[in-house]
Amino acid sequence: MENVTWDIALFEALNFDGGTLLDSLMTIASGVVVWLPLYALIVYMVWRRYSWRGVVALFLSVVLAMGMADLIAGIFKHTGPLGEVWPSFPARLRPMFSEGLDSVHVPSYDHGQYGTVSAHAATIIAMSLLSSVVVARRWFTWIMVAVALVICYSRIYLACHFPQDIVLGAAVGLASASAGIALFNYICPLCKE
Repeated sequence: MENVTWDIALFEALNFDGGTLLDSLMTIASGVVVWLPLYALIVYMVWRRYSWRGVVALFLSVVLAMGMADLIAGIFKHTGPLGEVWPSFPARLRPMFSEGLDSVHVPSYDHGQYGTVSAHAATIIAMSLLSSVVVARRWFTWIMVAVALVICYSRIYLACHFPQDIVLGAAVGLASASAGIALFNYICPLCKE
């Protein structure tokens, strides 16, 4: 993975020093706390449509989808419970640790060494797709698309991932979301009883 170069120029164009305010905003966007009101909205929308049983079904589906996304991303970064499943896989260094990049803006080095598949991208894409399918409102889908884009971009801005890492994470997220949607659709008929 270290010989991948197509996305270096794109990374360098997207990663810049936006000052302490933008550094703080992007760090917050990559966190969990700022998105708690969105998660509460998702729970409310699902409860309104499916009752408390739907919320339980969504919770189980989200745990499956996001858990799968995080575990699979960890395989390629050699981290987490499945990190040693494919030890010969050549993990790619995060941009912040990569030599030869001209001017990388790094607000914080508080990250693991490898970023081959973005777990942030994988989990937010899984959550966005799953919740958009379950809530089934166009306006809500656009909100989830915007949130996913902000989080994915924040990972490039913070020098945690190259664009390819985000794309691979998104692919993992799509596959994981499919499993979560299948589980929700399997459980959902019980929501109406």
